[in-house]
Amino acid sequence: QVQLVESGGGLVQPGGSLRLACVASSSIFSSSVMYWYRQPPGKQREFVATITTNGSTNHADSVKGRFTISKDNAKNTVYLQMNSLKPEDTAVYYCRARLVLRGNIYWGQGTQVTVSI
Repeated sequence: QVQLVESGGGLVQPGGSLRLACVASSSIFSSSVMYWYRQPPGKQREFVATITTNGSTNHADSVKGRFTISKDNAKNTVYLQMNSLKPEDTAVYYCRARLVLRGNIYWGQGTQVTVSI
């Protein structure tokens, strides 16, 4: 059974930092493009960042220069380092995997990030 398990969310003050982690099943990690999405309160889920199988990355304009996606293949883990957090970054953050060859998509259960004084 494929699993994606996020961790690292919490409450942080504006300007602070958090690092999210997503551990994926070993059966899919090396064959998947990995993503972070987020869903702010009352809004639709939106793209945050992605990292390909060879390590190429892309970030949404709203987080460029503040957030960084990375991965550790030995740990089947993708990270999202979030710096200079703003209240508008408050959201549930989701990890997503897309198998390159078959196109199967998997989602994690989400982790809450709240940026507030």
